[in-house]
Amino acid sequence: MQTAGTGVPSRAPIATTIPSSCLQDIYRAAEVKELTTGTEVIKLHVGEPYFGPPDQVAEAFVEAVGRGDTKYSGVEGLPALRESLVEKLRTDNGLDTDVSRVLVTPGSCQGLSALLQSLAEPGAEILLPELHWPVHLQQSLLAGLRPVFYKLGPDFLPDPESLAAAAGPRTRILLLNSPANPSGAVMDAKLVGALLDLARSKGWQVISDEAYEHYVFEGEHLSVAALERDVPVDERIVHSTFSFSKSVAMTGYRLGYVAAANEKAADALKVVQEASIIGTSTPAQYAGIAAVRTRADIAELNRKRVMTSRDASLPRLVEAGLLGGLPAGGWYAIADIGRTGMDAETFATRLLDATGVAVVPGNGFAWHPELDEAGNIASAAYAPWARHLIRIAFCVDPDALERGVQSLLDFVNDHSAG
Repeated sequence: MQTAGTGVPSRAPIATTIPSSCLQDIYRAAEVKELTTGTEVIKLHVGEPYFGPPDQVAEAFVEAVGRGDTKYSGVEGLPALRESLVEKLRTDNGLDTDVSRVLVTPGSCQGLSALLQSLAEPGAEILLPELHWPVHLQQSLLAGLRPVFYKLGPDFLPDPESLAAAAGPRTRILLLNSPANPSGAVMDAKLVGALLDLARSKGWQVISDEAYEHYVFEGEHLSVAALERDVPVDERIVHSTFSFSKSVAMTGYRLGYVAAANEKAADALKVVQEASIIGTSTPAQYAGIAAVRTRADIAELNRKRVMTSRDASLPRLVEAGLLGGLPAGGWYAIADIGRTGMDAETFATRLLDATGVAVVPGNGFAWHPELDEAGNIASAAYAPWARHLIRIAFCVDPDALERGVQSLLDFVNDHSAG
């Protein structure tokens, strides 16, 4: 097949070769079940917290609309919000940054996408964990990056030696995610330092996705960029992304931000933002200012809410042998349902049909496509070791979580092989 009038063989657009993520597939299936049957679905498949943002957030949004603050903001975001974020990053995360290097984004997901586009080079590789958030992979492919997957240990933490072995001469970017989605793994200071030293020695850029920064239950969260405080700004390599969706539960407001490593990276990111969004919603940014002011109390309260749910419901999955241990952070747990003899997709479908409980098939977090020399997807296989994994969200209503976990356990027991 040729492109009309050119004589040049045509290829499918890259977006048409990337499948919808397992997250969207189960999300739609759960919606359809609720609409067609009129029955409740227990939504353990989506990271939607049962709590909302503080009242001040909504009030600030409404007040901004009421006084007419609904016009474009600059591509970087409102100065007042960026200034408050610089202070937050200094006090909460240990980052030494500047307003010029902090950009507001319509959600951390868009910030990650823009950041990848701003760092991408033709033919460059990005190192992703073998168990990853599917959107990280989708974003990398859309940016023209070639994904290479690094192995994780039995606790789902990166191993610097395995990571170094996976890299090659085309490697340019290392993506880190702690606390991790979907595993809840939390990297300690020693591991973060080792990974940063490796990246610096290899000349890589580092992207640190810290959406779940305030949800650490075992250990402490360490922002990777905090280890660059004493490095000259022009030599820094860590670009950090953050979200308002998790810490202050502003999921539908679509608000996030990026702290670029240096001025050159920030300037490139501004170009991508200008070309893709023009600017983030102005009323949402005023809501963000209110959220930053209240973050200390509300973030700790929300952490305790999620940890209480974890400790109340998930130990039974550990006792049943479905979980190796309680997740150290984040909103999710990875369970192994191999003893049912079903693959993850079959299990999730049958569980939803039989019990009204929605979980995400874990193989979708281990999609490992291979690209040809031209950058086209040549094959798209799932890692075989993820065949029996599912992801469970424990940020949901505690009563729903309790009922969902019990239904899952009953279903597993009823369908266990032998």
